Amino acid sequence: MSSTFSPERWAFEITHILNAAFGVEHFPINVSAVAQEYSSQKFPNDPIARIVGDNLPGFDGALYKAPAGKKGWGIFYNSGIRSTGRINFTLAHEFGHYLLHRLAYPDGIRCGEQDFVQWDSTYGQIEHQANIFAGNLLMPLDDFRRQVAPSSKIDLDLISHCSDRYRVSLIAVTLRWLSYTDKRAVLVVSRDGYILWARSSTPALKTGAYFRTSAGPIAIPEASLAAQRLSSREKHATKEHGSGVWFPEPSTEMTVLSEQYDFAISLLLLSNDPPPFEDRLP
Repeated sequence: MSSTFSPERWAFEITHILNAAFGVEHFPINVSAVAQEYSSQKFPNDPIARIVGDNLPGFDGALYKAPAGKKGWGIFYNSGIRSTGRINFTLAHEFGHYLLHRLAYPDGIRCGEQDFVQWDSTYGQIEHQANIFAGNLLMPLDDFRRQVAPSSKIDLDLISHCSDRYRVSLIAVTLRWLSYTDKRAVLVVSRDGYILWARSSTPALKTGAYFRTSAGPIAIPEASLAAQRLSSREKHATKEHGSGVWFPEPSTEMTVLSEQYDFAISLLLLSNDPPPFEDRLP
């Protein structure tokens, strides 16, 4: 670790500076400009000197020390990425590595593409910490809660609004919402008929609405939108399900097809009043 600051503390400090300089309406954040300006002020002898796109097959981003005789660090992102939201998150992620881990990893860090598809996971402690920093920097909780209150009804339009506001992916927005909402909801990312990973809100988790993917492959329901091939014009859809499709209770499924990967992103909304425990058993 290069600092005793937590990922959240680093993000909060930078957010405070941005709020003071530009007001609370400073989104989306220009990560390249912020990273270079902040690092040059905070660490003038060891700044981020370069941020560029590069050919990084199999990787989304990297943090490298400058060549011998030069000062500072470089952040690189895969120039083949088509999603501006993923590029923005990649830059923030690598900025997090710079603040948190550069002293412990003087040879640099390369981050695989799946680290950003599944940015809530713990591939390793440092990847998780960089993701936490990026999420807090790009989507400060106080501003996010102003866009979507904990008790607000969520829909694809609201998720898309936040995705545009913060210039991040739909997955990043949904995970941010799940971290604080008082709604029972589950995010499911699936491919080829199986769940890749899933994340439940705290109220959903406490009432048994979750998928334990670590125990082995879990097939998605045949009646789900995620199992159906949406047309090229229909990138997203919403469907009401009765009991016994995703869970032993009714659910609303909102599914979006990924533009870059061949997976489906499904947000499952459940009633705020869960059924009796015995009715939730499979």
